[in-house]
Amino acid sequence: MKRSKQKNIRLLFQVIYTIVTNGYVYGYLTGKIYKGNLKYTCVPGLNCYSCPGAVGACPLGALQSALNGNGFRVPFAALGFLFIFGSIFGRFVCGWLCPFGLLQDLFHKIPLFRKRKQLPFHKVFKYGKYLVLFGLVFAGSAFLFTGFVKIPAFCKFLCPSGTFMGAIPLLGANEGLRTQISGLFYWKLGLLLFLVLLSVKIYRPFCQYLCPLGAVYGWFNRFSLVQIQWNKEGCTSCMACKRACPVNLSPEEISVSAECIKCGQCVDACPEKCLKMHNNILKKR
Repeated sequence: MKRSKQKNIRLLFQVIYTIVTNGYVYGYLTGKIYKGNLKYTCVPGLNCYSCPGAVGACPLGALQSALNGNGFRVPFAALGFLFIFGSIFGRFVCGWLCPFGLLQDLFHKIPLFRKRKQLPFHKVFKYGKYLVLFGLVFAGSAFLFTGFVKIPAFCKFLCPSGTFMGAIPLLGANEGLRTQISGLFYWKLGLLLFLVLLSVKIYRPFCQYLCPLGAVYGWFNRFSLVQIQWNKEGCTSCMACKRACPVNLSPEEISVSAECIKCGQCVDACPEKCLKMHNNILKKR
């Protein structure tokens, strides 16, 4: 399969998935959120619950909702969902099933600026997503309050997907909500614009440096069922895979690194066919 064909297949897959999981057209027309039975289930990507078209919930939103409850409760349902999808897919979810990942991919295709895979000091900044995970998703949601009500801290203060897919469409269709705009919305709008513009130059900056969902799925990369397997014996160390990799991983790091989104570009770039996408679910015993 030619590399350009593979990239087009992934893009098509991302677009179809985004449309299917955000296909509640009536919500976009009326500025109202879908609240049917499907909303009690999560979808694996960063897909905002408050998007008027969303037919499922975001796993991070569900996790924070559980942490926002009275007293301390272990959020078994949300953690179980993340464990199941992480064990099966790892960060394949990020590469193929995340609407906000798709948005960053599209902006990175804009032919402006000299493209870079990563920011300077990447090896330090990449831990930012773990700080967001523990600081906002866990600690923030469990201990921050507005009055006597706990706050879903990541959703409220940071999530750019919620701003793009939730706040902007709702405000556009619902005049009553526009009268309630506060400084917090402008903060999140500014952050969204910064990340989107940065995406033109840097490959997926939010995914690489700030996304707590990517941090969770990254822990499963090494042993998830969907893997990119490397045939070390046949490798000639030409590094074509590393040059093709959007996050600059070496053959040893591909698929096992927490940074790998399993996009498959390395597979098609390898002249010796030493890399292949493999699904252990279908592996013959």
